Amino acid sequence: MSLISSRREQKRFIKFAIVGAIGLGVDFLVFNLLFVVVGLEPVAASVVSFLAAVTSNFIFNRTWTFYDSRTKSLRLQLAQYVLVNVIGLIIRTPIFAFLGGVLHAFLDAQQLPLGVDAVWLAHNLALAAAIGVILLWNYFVNRRWTFGDVE
Repeated sequence: MSLISSRREQKRFIKFAIVGAIGLGVDFLVFNLLFVVVGLEPVAASVVSFLAAVTSNFIFNRTWTFYDSRTKSLRLQLAQYVLVNVIGLIIRTPIFAFLGGVLHAFLDAQQLPLGVDAVWLAHNLALAAAIGVILLWNYFVNRRWTFGDVE
């Protein structure tokens, strides 16, 4: 049976996606506060925003998506979740850095509407793409390993 073929797993995946959407909001909010307001370098802002989103997502996934996953200690699950997401960060960061540069070069040569800043748009598009790449990695590995004790 496929991991998402049962009704229960479909509901779990939807919950995971909702939590992911909340995490996405946290990620973009923190990234833009650090990048635009504070003036932090884009890759550093992306790493910090990633960590904020991972924290938010772990809390919601443990208490809502995988609420019945309790045979492992909180400390062990958190360690596993962080490890999976750090690997996701290792995957995400070069994708973000590469796409940010490519998109910035492309968008800088364009006439953007309403005075949209090419650097801001490039890095936000790069962040969205990088998040999309690691979404499935995070779900399947966390479902099988971190929260693998649920039925």
